[in-house]
Amino acid sequence: MHEYTSTARVWGLTCPGFPEEVSRARRWTRDILRDSPLAEDAELIVSELSANAILHTASGQQSGSFHLALAVSSQVVALSVTDDGGTGTAPKAEHADQNATHGRGLGMVSAIAHRVVVHDSQAGHTVTAELFTSARPGGHPC
Repeated sequence: MHEYTSTARVWGLTCPGFPEEVSRARRWTRDILRDSPLAEDAELIVSELSANAILHTASGQQSGSFHLALAVSSQVVALSVTDDGGTGTAPKAEHADQNATHGRGLGMVSAIAHRVVVHDSQAGHTVTAELFTSARPGGHPC
């Protein structure tokens, strides 16, 4: 393969900002990745990022929505969730108190994924989690 070409396949899905859409996002991810050993991790990541979009941004308000993108190549599975913004601050992993009922989602995503990147824009936030298809111990790609 030429170094500037890619065999990545990309899917997208836009969901209304209702809590029941999180299960739809999980199912969509599971269907696309059904034969991948990364399917369970990807499903969990999409669930957390979708729920965060609904709970913490304008995506969960009336007429809100969130968008998922899933890119798959031989090297990586990249999952992105874009919210409608409205918070003024970008998502970040926090150290939640052990008795807290919220605040662990993005930290858990960071622990599962090999890399997490947050992009902030006027229109909202995009959180992208990458799972490398082959990694050495410690999460570093081969």
